[in-house]
Amino acid sequence: MKILVDADACPVVRIVEQTAERYEIPVVLLCDTNHVLQSSYSEIKVIGAGADAVDFALVNQCGKGDIVVTQDYGVAAMILGKGAHGIHQSGKWYTNENIDQMLMERHLAKKARMGKGKHHLKGPAKRTVEDDERFQESLCKLIEVVLHNC
Repeated sequence: MKILVDADACPVVRIVEQTAERYEIPVVLLCDTNHVLQSSYSEIKVIGAGADAVDFALVNQCGKGDIVVTQDYGVAAMILGKGAHGIHQSGKWYTNENIDQMLMERHLAKKARMGKGKHHLKGPAKRTVEDDERFQESLCKLIEVVLHNC
């Protein structure tokens, strides 16, 4: 088992590394050429800056039983098809039971945004300490589930 992280602008990289180190699980951080990452624990793979290049590389490198950290629902759907486990930076797990609904909600939200005359989209809310704690707790639970199913 390894943990792969879609690390372009991912706010939980350090939490993933700290948690993985405790469990002695290798981590691979994937990013494009527009981001500079440094780590004393993780392997860093810099992928070309093409559209979705990091996403496709991540999907190609994950395998059954791996854990993938991504906020991209499309990536999550693909890794689930390979038998990997997915987790969002919010701590929500991607599962075969919830991915279809999540993809539909994403589609409907995009459709609603495109239908409006003005596109004044706010960015995500500022990340809190509670958000980080919730993610770490959820990641630990997911690791435990995966380890016990091996």
